[in-house]
Amino acid sequence: MAPGRTRGDGDRERWRDRDVRDNDSYAEEEEYEEVSAAEAAREGLRQIVELTGKDPLGITSIQPTDDGWLVGVELVEDHRIPASTDLLGLYEVELDLAGSLLGYQRKRRYQRGKGD
Repeated sequence: MAPGRTRGDGDRERWRDRDVRDNDSYAEEEEYEEVSAAEAAREGLRQIVELTGKDPLGITSIQPTDDGWLVGVELVEDHRIPASTDLLGLYEVELDLAGSLLGYQRKRRYQRGKGD
């Protein structure tokens, strides 16, 4: 894997991978490729699973913000028998416009068989 790339990036070039044309100038802040909603959702899921080590159930929401994306991800917190009593967690993952992780937090924890 090329330096500066994360799994799932494919051929997409990140701003930090690009050559600066003039060595005396700094790269402009806007010199990065913004990710689409689908890419942000996949990246949010990938990063929260990598950080927590928990099993993912799926993406529950995606919302654009001024600074990037908020991605809702549901994870299995604790596997139980029967599976209908598993403990689940709903996490909110914050990404910047380029898809890099800014932070995350667990918003809710609940039993699989229980409704809202």
